[in-house]
Amino acid sequence: MLEGPKVSQSELAKRFGVSQPQICRIIKNKERILSEWHRNGDPERKRKREGKDAALEAALLRWVEGAHAAELPVGRPLLQLRARHPARPEPEPSGGWLARLGARHGKKPPAEKGDAEQPTAEHWAGTVLPGLLRSYAPAEIFACGETAVPLPAGTPGNGESPGERLTLLLCANASGSEKLPLRALGDSPRPRCLRGVNLEQMPWSYRAGGPAGLSAPLFAEWLREFNEGMRRRGKSVLLLLAKHEAHPYLQLSNVRMVFIPPAAALAQPLDRGIAGDLKGHYRRRLLRWLPAERGAGQPSLLDVLHMLAQAWGDVHPGLIAGCFRAAGFTPDAGTEAADGDEGTAEGEDAGELAAVPPCPSEREVWRSLATLRRYLECQATSPDLFQAFYELEDAVHMVSAG
Repeated sequence: MLEGPKVSQSELAKRFGVSQPQICRIIKNKERILSEWHRNGDPERKRKREGKDAALEAALLRWVEGAHAAELPVGRPLLQLRARHPARPEPEPSGGWLARLGARHGKKPPAEKGDAEQPTAEHWAGTVLPGLLRSYAPAEIFACGETAVPLPAGTPGNGESPGERLTLLLCANASGSEKLPLRALGDSPRPRCLRGVNLEQMPWSYRAGGPAGLSAPLFAEWLREFNEGMRRRGKSVLLLLAKHEAHPYLQLSNVRMVFIPPAAALAQPLDRGIAGDLKGHYRRRLLRWLPAERGAGQPSLLDVLHMLAQAWGDVHPGLIAGCFRAAGFTPDAGTEAADGDEGTAEGEDAGELAAVPPCPSEREVWRSLATLRRYLECQATSPDLFQAFYELEDAVHMVSAG
């Protein structure tokens, strides 16, 4: 209006029901006000107020968000009282006021929302877990966790130091019918041996985890990928995992996260034999590595990742289902795991290969397999191709061993 026909500030003040000095301040700060409005403005917002303590306001906002996530009642009197509490300028959502408020309403703070119903191991095993499992089929109940495996000393091409270890993130369902691809975490951000490899189509994935191995951001990344995979398939699943600082709770559309109480953490299926069986298969494959026949020295990190993927495939579905039952993680203790056909496939492949006249030498065979694997690493269009390659390699091992 001031940019149009001549009008006084007093007339504008009367028209809008404000004071003349307020009109003057708006005119004086026009550019700043418009800049801030374009940057983060709300068309319905009439005034912009900032608090005196930005850190306190940020902490209060986190506290309110946590209270809403925990479905706790938060009204204006409580907010005012909380904001005026000077002794704790950085309130933590999982403690203090929110914990007392949750106790008053029979709930726990949002930092423990994933296991909010599990105060003790006894209550968890006797009441909470059975109630959860009744809502899901065995194929929809997943457990995940980490384990570590050593790299062979002198492993080339990976940037790792001798004696380094890989952290593996394992996840499988209670029927044994589904094992998610391994997520390996090492120290090297860009291993030399992975250059040129089509990493999106490998039956495993690799990330730089640093000295601590799995971190909260890396686990959150894996969780979102897991949830997206379930969303695309139209499945809703239950994910059981141990409470850990590297396991952040996320509100996901298709994955319900439930934390196992610390007292019952060792009872989870991975600790009942799944991780140990994987390591046994991995050691067996390391021991049968034949440098002379393969024309190479120690296996590289890339070789180790393929061996781990093969070892993960060697873990039988029946063993996984048995470990879930032993941990009490199945709705029906009599549920049988989905039967695999790995053994028959290996035997058939071995029989067919054994019938082939032994024209090429074993070294030539291994070099051909290495060439084929490298071709798949660079050109594969699906991780399933590597399962066929692994079966072929196993069959060649069987023939080589007589």
